[in-house]
Amino acid sequence: MTTSTVFSFFQSALPVDWSRPARLFWLAFFLVSILSTANVLAQYQLSGRVQSRQDSVAVNGCSIYLNNGNRTALTDSLGQFSFSNLPDGTYVLHTSCPDFKAARQTVRVAGQNQAVVIRVVSRLETLSEVTVTDKQSDFGFTRMRGVESMGIYEGKKSEVIIPDQLVANLSTNNARQIYARVAGLNIWENEGAGLQLSVGGRGLDPNRSSNFNVRQNGYDISADALGYPESYYTPPIEAVGRIQIVRGAASLQYGTQFGGLLNFVMKKPVLNRKLELTVRQTIGSFGFYNAFTSASGTVGKLSYYTFFQYKKGDGWRPNSHFTNYTAYADIDYRFSENTTLGFDITQMSYLAQQPGGLTDAMFQENPRQSNRERNWFKVNWTMPALHFDHKFNPNNEVNLRVFGLYAYRYSLGFRPNRVASVDDNSERDLIKGDFQNYGAEARYLKRYYVGKQQAVLLVGTRYYHGYNHSIQGLGSTGKDANFTFVDNEQGIASDYHFPNRNVSIFAENILYAGNKLSITPGVRFEYIHTTANGFYGTITRDLAGNIIDATRTNEVRTNGRHFVIGGLGISYKPTAQLDIYGNLSQNYRSITFSDMRIANPSSVIDPNLQDEKGYSLDLGIRSTQTTLYTFDVSAFYLNYNNRIGEVQFYDANDRVLRRRGNIGQAVIMGLESYAEGDFLRLANPGNPHISGVLFANVALIHSTYKASEIAGVVGNQVEFVPNVNLKSGVRLGYKNLKASFQYTYLSDQFSDATNAREGGVSAVIGLIPAYSIMDASLSYQFSRFRLEGSLNNLANRTYFTRRATGYPGPGILPSDGRGLYVTIQVKL
Repeated sequence: MTTSTVFSFFQSALPVDWSRPARLFWLAFFLVSILSTANVLAQYQLSGRVQSRQDSVAVNGCSIYLNNGNRTALTDSLGQFSFSNLPDGTYVLHTSCPDFKAARQTVRVAGQNQAVVIRVVSRLETLSEVTVTDKQSDFGFTRMRGVESMGIYEGKKSEVIIPDQLVANLSTNNARQIYARVAGLNIWENEGAGLQLSVGGRGLDPNRSSNFNVRQNGYDISADALGYPESYYTPPIEAVGRIQIVRGAASLQYGTQFGGLLNFVMKKPVLNRKLELTVRQTIGSFGFYNAFTSASGTVGKLSYYTFFQYKKGDGWRPNSHFTNYTAYADIDYRFSENTTLGFDITQMSYLAQQPGGLTDAMFQENPRQSNRERNWFKVNWTMPALHFDHKFNPNNEVNLRVFGLYAYRYSLGFRPNRVASVDDNSERDLIKGDFQNYGAEARYLKRYYVGKQQAVLLVGTRYYHGYNHSIQGLGSTGKDANFTFVDNEQGIASDYHFPNRNVSIFAENILYAGNKLSITPGVRFEYIHTTANGFYGTITRDLAGNIIDATRTNEVRTNGRHFVIGGLGISYKPTAQLDIYGNLSQNYRSITFSDMRIANPSSVIDPNLQDEKGYSLDLGIRSTQTTLYTFDVSAFYLNYNNRIGEVQFYDANDRVLRRRGNIGQAVIMGLESYAEGDFLRLANPGNPHISGVLFANVALIHSTYKASEIAGVVGNQVEFVPNVNLKSGVRLGYKNLKASFQYTYLSDQFSDATNAREGGVSAVIGLIPAYSIMDASLSYQFSRFRLEGSLNNLANRTYFTRRATGYPGPGILPSDGRGLYVTIQVKL
């Protein structure tokens, strides 16, 4: 329609008796009205979706600012937002999301609605040196997102530790400092070098973290995940990017342990440099020396990260010398933006002299003494792994982990039941264990919609083949680390082959009901087949120690079982900064090879030993942001049927022995709380150079044996459960200078189900008295250099956390006294 036609239309539409000026007035009025109406109708909508760049997961509770912040929007559970009634023009969107870095995106609106996708980067990534200020604003502690790294964690109690952001003694893997913000953990400290991590929680035995499913980069690193789940290898914390901990609800995705998941995610290659070299040198008390060197970079589509560590020391007690070597290499090739293939391999070995245990009287007299100089421990760990990740599209992705373990652990020493006995220089007890395991785990993650609500499905399968060859017998009479059996057939006390197989299938699904509520059901099928094939012997000696009789008993034991466990998680987010969560999951733990057969002069094993079963319940409230303040307060209930433990008894010869078997039903409940806040940054939000962080971590736990066929056990407190477990501290920072102070307190705890208080001649059971420890650390960054210092056990308290039943005891194993450590780091 031309302008003349419009004019003719309006001219004919006006009354014929109107004057010409009136007609011109009304014509102008109608034209202005039409143009104004067109201008009003030309309003468009700008909508979008915020996703995690790492795994395309929708980010909920993200604030979106339009231009200078004159208009804002908040993303829903699908990560969606929108702005309406926008005229043509150029707009700038700014994001502010909990646990993600800020992002900025420019959008042009021209004649139609626009939709954008904003991908944000997690704050959990290792930050470069130029972002020191951003590091100071974080606590070094956060938690898993609802969907992260091909795993579902919605409604589960989880923790994530970022070692690079801690002010702590990393060179010695000081677990008391590194895990200080994880509520309820019970940590054994019987050697100050950090060669082995021994953590438990909620009444679970801390011994070599055997009640956790311990992994590195998502694959198993323990000696045998089912038959011998003890972790003799602990990654150097200097090489770890994140430590992920998921409590008992992890049983549905990672296996059936009561403790849950403990996963060490190694540092990833730097993407913007061909070579980045980091060198760390540490010296400390008791002859400690640590050299750590890493190299990382990206060349085209190939990226790599590798390190080598050498560590040695003399120990706080005599006869405690050790040497440790660890090497690691990770090579990744990115075929495309959606497909990556990688390979990593770990090699670790160490040799440690072990000073033996003490009786209660010896500990009171002098905790630094040792009457064992012929006890040795040797470990060699080799772990190759292949990992493949592919994303079909933002809603469908898969990964595959193929892994293996080739390792051995040898223990040698004089370890009579009477700890105070003088070494008679006879043949030493020698145990040699060889492990050859391999497995594969595949996962498929799908995001889909139920109506207008997004849902997330995770399904996976796992195959695991384990093999353990264990021999126990007489070693040499010398003092050196000679791990060969004496040339005497009668000297072999036991020789067993332990093959086992495990097949599992699991699935979990997040279902969202609106923007605030989600329900996550899960199920897991397990097939486990274990075998013990070998013989055990009985040796009789005369008064001079000579062998006068030896008998052998052949034995074949097979145990195959299959079962299904389930769980349900619920999460409710009333606001973007708050999450109310709950989870109920079944748990299962099979008997181990050491439960089936091991020769110990002070212990016997119940031949009718059964697997442990039960369930765990968590209910809590937590914050969803972790930059200025964070908290997590939860109650838990753990029902532990057929709990395996040890009780003391007297045999026919009036000897004090321990019987390992099913104690009964144990119930453990409590309150775990953690809170942390940067009070200086909250008071001075405009000053990014200053930081003052207070944290408190308190676990109040009640435990009892509800049922047992063993006399005198019902009503007793469960072993390894302190009623009060407290860790608190402060961290101060000004620009590149940081300092921290930490206080640790654990109340009394028992070491066996009878709640025995006196250790007697063996000292393997008895009370572990309450103890409190203080630690202080300092860090200063300048240019390419960083200087770190730690003073552990500031008050030089004398205490112990463990009564060992075998190696490296038996008896009380004292913890280290005050020690000073200094580290210098250079990054090129």
